[in-house]
Amino acid sequence: MTTKPLLVITGPTASGKTARAVGLARLLDAEIISADSRQLYRGMDLGTGKDLEEYANVPYHLIDICPAGYKYSLFEYLRDYQTAYDDITARGRQAILCGGTGMYVESVVKGIQLPPVPRNEELRQELAGKTLEELTEILRSMKTLRNNSDIDTPARAIRAIEICTYYHLNPQLKSATEPHPLENAVVIGVMIDREARRRRISERLDARLQAGMVDEVRRLIESGVAPEDLIYYGLEYKFITRHVIGEISYQEMHDQLEIAIHQFAKRQMTWFRGMERRGTPIHWLPYDMPEADFNEAVMRLM
Repeated sequence: MTTKPLLVITGPTASGKTARAVGLARLLDAEIISADSRQLYRGMDLGTGKDLEEYANVPYHLIDICPAGYKYSLFEYLRDYQTAYDDITARGRQAILCGGTGMYVESVVKGIQLPPVPRNEELRQELAGKTLEELTEILRSMKTLRNNSDIDTPARAIRAIEICTYYHLNPQLKSATEPHPLENAVVIGVMIDREARRRRISERLDARLQAGMVDEVRRLIESGVAPEDLIYYGLEYKFITRHVIGEISYQEMHDQLEIAIHQFAKRQMTWFRGMERRGTPIHWLPYDMPEADFNEAVMRLM
């Protein structure tokens, strides 16, 4: 088994994480595992900022692995992450986890394992008539809600209740779901000040709109992806879909989306600060640090 540490590059949107990870991958002869909850989906390119040309000849994993419209879960991510990590390290190569989905990053670094949970048809029938608010209260009585991903739709809330119920009925699984923090993870955060982050978010949004992000959403809908499924993914796909189906104007879409991305970046930073409070050290390095200095600092930490 490899003794190389898992290198993690994370940070808020528009901080330049991918470029940093690619530079380190070239230096370390490494492969990148994505920790981005939306880059998983095929055809959702501009809206998720895949920037695949940045990778050039650097191998990457967990990008473009699901059809658009699919609802990918944390259980699936942890399973697929482990498969990719085992494959990379079995070949003697360095793995770099790169992305801004805090729940993915923290779950990997904490060593969380989620046993598969079967469907409970009786429970599903019992919950079928309840409102999202009622389901949220049931779930809140069963667990601490650290984010809204479990309660953004009735179907997801029912699945979350189903999982909690399964663990309650099978207490022997509790130890498997408890954190077992990795001993060989080095977490690097790309720090960017608020004003620079806002500027880069706005510039990147305009560039992606000019590159055809609205047409990308139109193509997804024309290919058979339901508008409500795209809206489910939030941010770019929520607001651009609402524009494409005629609910809001182009200017309303642009302005509301810009605000939403800024708010999203703030939520990401809140998650990362929470990770630190919950015991995961993050070594923050400036976003505008020269590449050679950045890489040297990371190498020292490893």
